[in-house]
Amino acid sequence: MLINFLVYFGPALVILVTLVIMLLRISGDMSDCPQRGKGLRSAGVAIATGYWAIGLGGIILIAAGIAAVDFDSLAALFLGLGFACLCLGLGFANAVATLRAVSKEIPA
Repeated sequence: MLINFLVYFGPALVILVTLVIMLLRISGDMSDCPQRGKGLRSAGVAIATGYWAIGLGGIILIAAGIAAVDFDSLAALFLGLGFACLCLGLGFANAVATLRAVSKEIPA
């Protein structure tokens, strides 16, 4: 049971942390602008923390679904991990689009 727990949560959390760091780096690079820098940095941190909370909640909900089906099945674990990767990737694309939209709204 512990091995199955690590097989799911290990990669899922590594992917989530990596994508949050990428969001923070993207917003950090965008914050080099002298006119909009402070606003973009704070918007990037807000978007990244929101992404972290939603992503972690999704990972936990998928784990609960796997446990409801059969947590000992390796196929269920990989199906859940694939679904988590898909959801995290789509959420990341939405977070980057939100950051891009916010960057246009911050006055220069």
